[in-house]
Amino acid sequence: MKALKSWTVSDELWEKVAPLIPKQERKKGLKYMRRPGGGRKPIDPRKVFEGIVYVLRTGCQWKALPEERFGSASSIHKYFLEWKRQGVFVRLWRKGLAEYDDLEGIAWSWQSIDGAMVKAPLALEAVGPNPTDRGKKWEQTKRARRREWNPAVISRERG
Repeated sequence: MKALKSWTVSDELWEKVAPLIPKQERKKGLKYMRRPGGGRKPIDPRKVFEGIVYVLRTGCQWKALPEERFGSASSIHKYFLEWKRQGVFVRLWRKGLAEYDDLEGIAWSWQSIDGAMVKAPLALEAVGPNPTDRGKKWEQTKRARRREWNPAVISRERG
């Protein structure tokens, strides 16, 4: 059996994800320039999901998606934004969390979160100077190539 890559979507995972993907339908009440069935065919939702998982797992840019495997990178990104707007990934997260809770159990009574999102203004006093700054002269007595005094008159006319 071939080892699966971390971005590969297995059949078992796809069976769980497929019901959460919205169906592609034409909006009623809009006048379209093309007849139904005209234009490019929509990309298979599984291939779109695999492309999204590939980007999220590898960290590559959307434009770096292998076109021969997933199709147009801009189309995959368009689907990602649309599914995000429709809440597909939130529903997927909730479903995965509920499934994990059923299998392993989540101890909800002791969960905590750390919300420190700002710099600690007094931290420097508590920890001292940065060890990488040892031996650096921060205050020099004399500046290089500068005169030591400021004249009373900035400029004068000589003539």
